[in-house]
Amino acid sequence: MPERHDDATVTAWSLAAGAGDQAALTAFVRATQADVHRFLVHLNGPADAEDLTQETYLRALRTLSTFEGRSSARTWLLSVARRVAADAVRAAVRRPRIRELGDDALRTIERTVPRSGAQEAVLLRALVDGLAPDRREAFVLTQLLDLGYAEAAEVCGCPVGTIRSRVARAREDLVRAFEADSAPDHGQARRAAPRMIRG
Repeated sequence: MPERHDDATVTAWSLAAGAGDQAALTAFVRATQADVHRFLVHLNGPADAEDLTQETYLRALRTLSTFEGRSSARTWLLSVARRVAADAVRAAVRRPRIRELGDDALRTIERTVPRSGAQEAVLLRALVDGLAPDRREAFVLTQLLDLGYAEAAEVCGCPVGTIRSRVARAREDLVRAFEADSAPDHGQARRAAPRMIRG
């Protein structure tokens, strides 16, 4: 896992990159790409995340010279990623989709195969991906990407209280989903839920 740099350092790199410093640009991209990719995986799914990450950086680099550092560069970049994700959803709605493996089939597979810790992590990700979009977005930003509530509110363009409410509801939804998914032989998943969902 790449080293996580503090927001002040990442913002300084972005400002230097906007002024034409290529080494700072490389450092900025390396420091932020894992968060951008992870955010987009949860917003649009793993199949499109790579392309959407590239599109995020293409858009961001076109306007990097105008970024003034009023917010952290990470927050600004995740806002760009959020717009890229929304544009991708709008484009997908306009084109026909191939039907994927249904939820019933996935549930049957999950219940048939005993889960390891890694499988439970995959299940958690599937449950997070099943949250309502606004709750999923708030949860991923604050609980998985470690943004503060104020930063997440800035990314989402809504009040801090709204983010707090969405995260609280997302946690409740996830706990319910874990309980619903946990058959008697999967009691371990029920016990894992509080551990995996940070309070």
